[in-house]
Amino acid sequence: MPEQRRIGYRWNLRALMAKQNLWKTTELMPLLKSRGISLSESQVYRLVTSTPERIPARTFAALCDILDCTPNDLFEPFVEMRAAATANAPKRSEDLGIEPGNPIARRVRLVASEDGE
Repeated sequence: MPEQRRIGYRWNLRALMAKQNLWKTTELMPLLKSRGISLSESQVYRLVTSTPERIPARTFAALCDILDCTPNDLFEPFVEMRAAATANAPKRSEDLGIEPGNPIARRVRLVASEDGE
């Protein structure tokens, strides 16, 4: 089945804030402001609670300075593989051999072998 390479990332701001004993988004605002970054309460809240699609480089640098971390600590990219949209996957369950009343999963019972493994 053809696959396409997709890139994802984890935004670790909230976890890094917790390590610095910063529990509220409002605690981050004066720290940003002291570094020349003026964001509203709602902007800071979104920055902490959701994964940003875009972030200004100055804001990113200020966060690294505040949290005493590297960009790799804050922003963690990863590769995820997914099936391509053009893959020839069956469109109906019948094409997989699945029938009503005949599920794929079956109950099994594990029995230890005589040699104990």
